[in-house]
Amino acid sequence: MLSTGALRAHLLAARLAGPVATSREESLRSYRLFEARDPRVLLGLDPEWAWGRRDLLALMADKCGVSADPDHTSGYDVIDPERTLTALDAFADRLGRALDRRSPVLIGTGHPHRLLGFYAALADALSAAGCPVLTPAQGRSVDITTRFGLRTYNLDYVRGVALVREPGAWPPGSETGAHTHSPLPVRVALAALAEAGDPLPGLVVGDHGWVCGAGQLGFEAIGLADTDDPALFVGEAEGQVSVVVPLDDAVRSDYYRPLTRYVLNRACLSQ
Repeated sequence: MLSTGALRAHLLAARLAGPVATSREESLRSYRLFEARDPRVLLGLDPEWAWGRRDLLALMADKCGVSADPDHTSGYDVIDPERTLTALDAFADRLGRALDRRSPVLIGTGHPHRLLGFYAALADALSAAGCPVLTPAQGRSVDITTRFGLRTYNLDYVRGVALVREPGAWPPGSETGAHTHSPLPVRVALAALAEAGDPLPGLVVGDHGWVCGAGQLGFEAIGLADTDDPALFVGEAEGQVSVVVPLDDAVRSDYYRPLTRYVLNRACLSQ
């Protein structure tokens, strides 16, 4: 098993934690938009509490390790690798519980270019261990508002991981999809299960709207988030989201492989 020390060193070397590529300006802009309840950064969450910028900055300093100084307004953000490691342990423990119960699991990503391999390895291991990995509403159309206007995407699954793709852009099943923050794909998937009378997930795994959208509907949800995604950490603070792992969510896809090995080993899912 990859040691905690080796994983910590990898997190820093790959810039998954420590100084990350996400800029302080990007993060502070997201906090301002969240305070204004902009749907683009709420990711499907409907916060119960009032969250001002200082509240968000304090929360993100606690959850991620970013600077709590409101006068720090430029440069790169920083994620504390110890917080990442602690959250990875909790993430793996939740997967282990799903394994123990043989709970149905729904997995989806808004970052298919970077994180598909990470989630697909989890899906493969869970399925091999006897946990149903759900793939509802495959091929269903989802209309998502983007900065370019309303766009239609299709819901697809690659190795058990949900993503959306533009119709005709890539063939179904190809390992390429669109980047999205929207909670609509998970709502469509969950609605399809309910309409069909099929088992609902005992756990939803993912990022962006997949986590916040599911958590807001009362499903246990765990995922990954960067410093400019405050909604997931707010959801965790308010109890709608179970576990959020702070890390840079847009580094090279192969940099996540050591995290995959660590999580699978801790969750007793290694083959």
